[in-house]
Amino acid sequence: MKLLILNGPNLNLLGKREPEIYGNLTFEDYFSTLENKFPEISFTYFQSNVEGELINKLHEVGFSYDGIILNAGAYTHTSIGLGDAIKGITTPVIEVHISNTFSREEFRHQSYISPNAKGIIIGFGLKSYELAVDYFL
Repeated sequence: MKLLILNGPNLNLLGKREPEIYGNLTFEDYFSTLENKFPEISFTYFQSNVEGELINKLHEVGFSYDGIILNAGAYTHTSIGLGDAIKGITTPVIEVHISNTFSREEFRHQSYISPNAKGIIIGFGLKSYELAVDYFL
């Protein structure tokens, strides 16, 4: 099974950025944990702060991978382009968020990803990614 974990803007700062919300672990460290826990899965990880690069990656793998786990960060709430890219591919996408976006600012309650995602996992910290992997298994 081939899964892509795709992270959007500012998620490269995990472990440093607002640890009270996002924790102290870098995503690279957490990614190693996922790889060890699920050795039967071929994981690919990609992070970008650039919206077009995220769209390009969705187009690149969106017809050949078994699943995509997407945390689009702030683009979740602003990017019609990402929503359209998900709608245009055949690989199922699970939208994940580390924090409970509904307990935060009002603008974070809107998602342009959700209408085109297979499902949404919100608010379980980094474990949100593991829950998405469990879905694909």
